[in-house]
Amino acid sequence: MSCGESSTPLTNIPNTQNFRIFVATWNVGGQHPHDGLNLNNFLLANGSSDLYVLGFQEIVPLNAGNVLVIEDTDPAVKWLSLIYQALNRPLESDAASPSDTPSPYLNSSRNSLFFQKLSLKAISKTFMMGKRKSLKSCNCTSELARKGTGESCFWPQNAYYSSEDDSGEEEDLPNNSMVMEIASQLSCRSSHRRYSLIASKQMVGIFVTVWARKELVQHIRHLRLSCIGRGVMGYLGNKGCISVSMTLHQTSLCFICSHLASGEREGDELRRNSDVNEILKNTRFRKIYSKRCRRTPLKILQHDRIIWFGDLNYRIALNYLETKKLLENNDWNALLEKDQLKIERDAGRVFEGWNEGKIYFAPTYKYSYNSDSYAGDGVQSNTKRRTPAWCDRILWHGDGIIQLSYIRGESRFSDHRPVCAIFKVEVGVLNDGIRKSFSVPNMRVGVEELLPANNNSRTAKER
Repeated sequence: MSCGESSTPLTNIPNTQNFRIFVATWNVGGQHPHDGLNLNNFLLANGSSDLYVLGFQEIVPLNAGNVLVIEDTDPAVKWLSLIYQALNRPLESDAASPSDTPSPYLNSSRNSLFFQKLSLKAISKTFMMGKRKSLKSCNCTSELARKGTGESCFWPQNAYYSSEDDSGEEEDLPNNSMVMEIASQLSCRSSHRRYSLIASKQMVGIFVTVWARKELVQHIRHLRLSCIGRGVMGYLGNKGCISVSMTLHQTSLCFICSHLASGEREGDELRRNSDVNEILKNTRFRKIYSKRCRRTPLKILQHDRIIWFGDLNYRIALNYLETKKLLENNDWNALLEKDQLKIERDAGRVFEGWNEGKIYFAPTYKYSYNSDSYAGDGVQSNTKRRTPAWCDRILWHGDGIIQLSYIRGESRFSDHRPVCAIFKVEVGVLNDGIRKSFSVPNMRVGVEELLPANNNSRTAKER
């Protein structure tokens, strides 16, 4: 909700502007990224989107050490570095200059981040360099805002609020010479940086990161994060979600990256339903104390526009042989009729009032590593065989959202294929001049240009 308003109906906003938001989800199967991994195709990083919201699952193996002992943040640091490179790489329209050369700490040179030890918090701040003062929360007092909040990522009733949502003075970077070196190099390239990191947060294997066009950062406020654990014993962080709340101009946005209960036995879908309902019930963002902003959303469904994405783990209610036969015939409609998420939504047991685009791509799970074959093809035992399914999904809630594309990527990096969507989102702005200040000429492309060749996805117009 906007400042000083009890609600923000679209009809009460003086002006609206359309923004493109790219959303992607990818279960990377515990595989650590390597410096040769190219994310350009995955991110469609051609400068056409205003916001990039990226969610990963299983960025670390979900073993007892990572869940119960020490959270391994090295993979998250590497993912941030690769994303930064992809989003800010020189485009054909950019004039070549020495400053276009990527930082030596962000490529495969001997001083690469892939061979150094940096904290997630430290490297995140280098990608936010020069932007944190723009992320104000109406000058609210952080100490007062934090009073009474919990400090555990795992207890649903005490959601953890990341230090990245502090909106006071800019914090100093840790006294680490390499971090400062990276910051210096990034600062030198600031005129060529198109996107700046807004938020990043890890909870065991779940990792979410939000990037904005640098001209847009000054219009983003009230950034808050919340974690809900739904894993072992119903509260550990091997399953659950990270939610990001923010206000863009006068419109509140919420992004939920989740990894729900696994299993393909009959009845496992009810556990996933329970995860969703508990997340909606228990997620709570810290209250912002300010005379200017008396009402900001505290719960997920209080936001104007909401996008939920992740490995939702809903399966196909058929056995392996029946599913394989329909797959061989590319009979997506028949398979979708047996999709658990569709069945549960139609019955009103989960995601009531939410929307999902039509699926025109093959199931995204489970593949053999570095292969285009489903893992069950060479398995004889029914107990070890995994029936292909659309585990990886993107849904949305609220008016003023139009999905332009809904596709999957074809990377063989893990046993899941990534899933991406582009949304056109209406946002309330104060005047018509604001949008012009960060519009980028010759960067807008049609949906058809964004879709990869030989893909069965259709545009919104075709649907």
